[in-house]
Amino acid sequence: MPTDSLPPTVALSADEARRLALRAQGLLGAPDRRGGVRGVLRHLGAVQLDTISVLARSHELVPYARLGPVGRDAVESSYWGGGTSFEYWSHAACILPIEEWPLFAFRRRAFLARGHRWHRMQDSERSCAEVLARLRTDGPLTATELGGAKRGGEWWDWSETKIAVEWLLDTGQVVCAERRSWKRVYDLAERAVPGALLDTEPDDAACLRQLVRQAGAALGVATAKDLADYHRLKSQQVTAALPESGLIPVQVQGWGRNGTATNAWADPAALETEPRGRHRTTLLSPFDSLVWDRARTERIFGLVHRLEAYTPKAKRLHGYFAMPLLAGGRLVGRVDPAREGRTLIARQVSLDSPKQLDALAAALTEAARWVGCDGVRVERLQDEGLRPALDRALSRG
Repeated sequence: MPTDSLPPTVALSADEARRLALRAQGLLGAPDRRGGVRGVLRHLGAVQLDTISVLARSHELVPYARLGPVGRDAVESSYWGGGTSFEYWSHAACILPIEEWPLFAFRRRAFLARGHRWHRMQDSERSCAEVLARLRTDGPLTATELGGAKRGGEWWDWSETKIAVEWLLDTGQVVCAERRSWKRVYDLAERAVPGALLDTEPDDAACLRQLVRQAGAALGVATAKDLADYHRLKSQQVTAALPESGLIPVQVQGWGRNGTATNAWADPAALETEPRGRHRTTLLSPFDSLVWDRARTERIFGLVHRLEAYTPKAKRLHGYFAMPLLAGGRLVGRVDPAREGRTLIARQVSLDSPKQLDALAAALTEAARWVGCDGVRVERLQDEGLRPALDRALSRG
């Protein structure tokens, strides 16, 4: 589909859109092993962080889903080593390629214009000056090393120092370019960000235009709401940025109400060739960018998926950290994982079809090996009649 011959609005089927989305997310076709974890981050543009660690932390699961069992130490060093990334507010708290530093100038300016975050400081000028002086003298530090993150109460009862350093991060005077024992390590922006990027300050329109373009490339095909959700932009910001974003208007049949067509936007590069290649079989983090937008996930894959970690146990349908099972380019089930010693446990498993048993076994076996387990135990299978066949499939792994 050469872009120079495209009509004003391209028509896509829901199946074509699904395959475009999979390829754009690095889950269809040969994985880019030469680019490795850093290549995955640069292509996706954002990898969400989360505190929950069951099988592994979410930011580890994202490259694993695309590259296979890359070493977990290599994942961490790829994210945090060599000044190639930083943490900031995108879809949520995310790891971002350092090249995107200028693109979030609009958000840093918005924080400055507001004048405060949801925590308030008693003496903002003094507290911020003290934090900056410590970082300038002692180098990168955690909030604890700066003087303590909490006053002593609940987790949200932050100390004055913690509020100050987070405000400085929000506004771009300090940067988190590393996490140590899951604690943010703060450094001066002038030290952590390459000078050419630090000195680049595009205006808001340029920032938003490029972020919309990047989201479009990472999603393949997307509605305006999908594009807004990727970096948590406002709908009016996306609307203003779209005409100059370089994305192409399309209509996707089946994305509207009752199976009708709906307007969307596509990355022109994605439309140049038919998406082909091998589909990845893997378990996905609930915070993976393929599925983090629940409405989009339901629209593309027909899967209604919710994170139930904060749902009372008795009310959970699929488990604490249910991970969608991707196979054959479709989401075909869910697994709620856990670990006991060297055994990977599937506390609860549901499958759309018995035909997916081999895919389930393959995903469980690969995941177990990746996290250093040498056995798999399935505790609860939605259809217990499938257990003998699943046991045989696991034994072959």
